[in-house]
Amino acid sequence: MKNKKTLLIGAALLLGSMAPARAEILVGFVTGLSGPVSSIGVPNAKGLAAGQAYVGEIDGEKVRVIQLDDGSDPAASTRNARKLVEQERVDFLIGTSGAPQTLAMATAAIEMKVPMVAVSPIAPVAAGEGGPWVVQTPQPTPLLVQGVVDHMKTRNVKTVAFIGFSDAFGDLMYNSLLQAAEKADIKVIANERYARSDNSVTAQVLRAISARPDAIMLGGTGTPGALPVIALAERGYKGPLYGNHGMISADFLRLAGKSAEGIICPTGPVTAAEQLPESNPIRKVALAFRAAYEKANGEAPADAFSPYAFDGWLVFMDAAKRAKATGAVPGTPAFRNALRESLFTTKDVVGAHGIYTYTPADRHGVDSRARILVQIENGKYKLLP
Repeated sequence: MKNKKTLLIGAALLLGSMAPARAEILVGFVTGLSGPVSSIGVPNAKGLAAGQAYVGEIDGEKVRVIQLDDGSDPAASTRNARKLVEQERVDFLIGTSGAPQTLAMATAAIEMKVPMVAVSPIAPVAAGEGGPWVVQTPQPTPLLVQGVVDHMKTRNVKTVAFIGFSDAFGDLMYNSLLQAAEKADIKVIANERYARSDNSVTAQVLRAISARPDAIMLGGTGTPGALPVIALAERGYKGPLYGNHGMISADFLRLAGKSAEGIICPTGPVTAAEQLPESNPIRKVALAFRAAYEKANGEAPADAFSPYAFDGWLVFMDAAKRAKATGAVPGTPAFRNALRESLFTTKDVVGAHGIYTYTPADRHGVDSRARILVQIENGKYKLLP
C-alpha cells in the first residue's frame, strides 16, 4: 500500500512538472542589423515592425516575435535559426537579408522541419521531408529581369554587359539575364563580378566598357551596388544602364548620387504606389504599408526591402490563422505541419509587392502583377508605362 501511494505521488509530481502546451504562436526573425548587408537588413527589420503594427493578433491573441542579428554572416544565419528552433521553440521562421544568408537559413529550416518565409531572393531549395517548407516574398529574379530585357528590345539593344556580385545573388541575376536575353536574340558579351566588401570595381568597369556593349546591366544591391554606378559615370559611360530591385533604397540613391540618374530598375508596385491606378488592388495595401511603417518606425519608408518583410508577415499571418483553425496547438510539431500545409495553400493574399498564391510547385507565388519598371529621375523613382 505504501509503495502504491509513493507511485501515485511520483506520477502526480511528474505530471505537474510537464509544461502545458503553449497557447501563443512564436515567430523567429533573423536579419542583418550589422555587417555589409545591413543596408538591407535594417529595412527588413523595420518592415516586419510595420507588419506587426498593421496586424499583430490572431483571434485576439498577440503573436510574439524573437529577433536576432546575423551580422550579415551566413554561418550566423544558420546558428540563429537553430537557436530559435531548438532553444526558443519557435513555430515559424522569417528571414534574412542577403541571398547567401537566406539560403543558409532556409537549409537549416528544411532540416529542422520548420516552415519559413524568405525575404531575400534565393535559388530553389530542396523540398525536405513531408514536402516543401520554404516560400519567398521577393519576386523571382527571372520575372524581374524579363521586364528589363523586354525594355532593352524597345531600345533595339543587341549586346549587353553584366557587372554584379560574385555570390549567389550575382549568379541569380546573371543566369536570369542569359536566359531572357537568349530568347530575345540579345548577346551577353561580358560577365564582370565583384565582392560586396570590395572598395573598387575599376578593373571590372573598364573591361565591361571595352567590350562596347549597347547596354549594361547591374547585379549589385544596396550600398555596394553603387560602386559600379559611380565608376561608370567617372569613366564617361553614356549608354543605357539597367539596375535591379536591390537598388530601390535611400542608401543607394545617397551613395550613387547623380551617377544614378536615368537607371531603369525592375521592382515591386509598392515603389510607385501612389502612381498606380485606383483599380490595382496592390495600391491600397502598398499605401497601408507606408502608413503602418511610419507608425512603427516614426519615419516614412524609402526602400524596397522593408515591404518584403511586411509581405512575409502578411503571408505568415494568413497561414497561421488557418493553421490555428485546425485545432493544432502552437509549440508542437503538429502545429508546424499545419502551418506548412496552410502556407502552401495560400491564395490571393494581397501584399505591397504582389499578390501571393503558393503551391508546392510554386514557391514564389507571384505573377507579372508583382513587377513594374521605374527610372531614377532627380533622386526619385518614376513609373514607366
